[in-house]
Amino acid sequence: MHEGFAEISRLAAAGTPFLFIVSYDKSEIVIRPLERLAPFRVAIRESGIGNREPDKGASHVPRPTSHFKKHPIPFERYKKAFDRVIEEIGAGNTYLLNLTFSTPLDLPLSLEEIFDLANAPYKLLWPGRFVCFTPEPFVHITKEGTISTYPMKGTIDASIPDAEAKILTNEKEMAEHVMVVDLLRNDLGIVGKEVRVKKFRYLDKIVTSDKTLLQVSSKIEAKLSSDWPRRLGEILDLMLPAGSITGTPKKKTCEIIESLETHERGFFTGIFGVFNGYSIQSAVMIRFIEQTSEGLVYKSGGGITIDSDAKAEYEEMLDKVYIPI
Repeated sequence: MHEGFAEISRLAAAGTPFLFIVSYDKSEIVIRPLERLAPFRVAIRESGIGNREPDKGASHVPRPTSHFKKHPIPFERYKKAFDRVIEEIGAGNTYLLNLTFSTPLDLPLSLEEIFDLANAPYKLLWPGRFVCFTPEPFVHITKEGTISTYPMKGTIDASIPDAEAKILTNEKEMAEHVMVVDLLRNDLGIVGKEVRVKKFRYLDKIVTSDKTLLQVSSKIEAKLSSDWPRRLGEILDLMLPAGSITGTPKKKTCEIIESLETHERGFFTGIFGVFNGYSIQSAVMIRFIEQTSEGLVYKSGGGITIDSDAKAEYEEMLDKVYIPI
């Protein structure tokens, strides 16, 4: 176990409020007491932690709608990786795999400006490295020890006729969501007891710079022992990487991801969260823009199952390249 997880447990046991950031492969863990956050900026809407929502009329933050240009990988390159996933599924090595790629951007905004502009429940800025504005919670833990997770699987353009009915009745989307819910139920069962699905397949609406999306989530919860702060690092270690951005079975699927993806995920699809002294709110780092030596890169992807269509998955990956406003 990374020594950062031990530090997380130590601070939580002492009741010290702090920010934690964990990379996808758990090799990098950053911890900052909330009283000394700099240079990081964090905002979690439900808790009131962090910066206020941006002034939508602020003149210093330009709108990206007419200057937000994507340079995605060619479909043919995506399809080669997609076909490999289908082969692995056919061989019984995975049933659901979250395949991701990088999309370079032309965007006349700094990471700081993107952080101020983006309207999302969970936001994190690491100046010079990345900005994340994610709609997906990882786990919430109450003072009493109720742990909840909210897997998000299924995205559709809300302008499509009967979009809500289409996403909720699509057999492929249903199968993918059920597999993720089952995986997260198992993950919660490792760290807690009395696991149950509290809410199954509800819709969230996300407004982007050029369209509105509908995304499908579920809520699963369990009970932790009363000493959970002393075990917080262990709890996070056991649950990571997040099932919604890997697949199932998790260990083998992560090995396949490593062999297929052409970029390093780094902090993309890792998690960040805040312990406020008695409870936890955390999020999965999707909707992620990274600063590279060649400019801004947006990392995104989606879940592949045996019923997936390559073109539809490619388009979904690109639909997720947006800034919510």
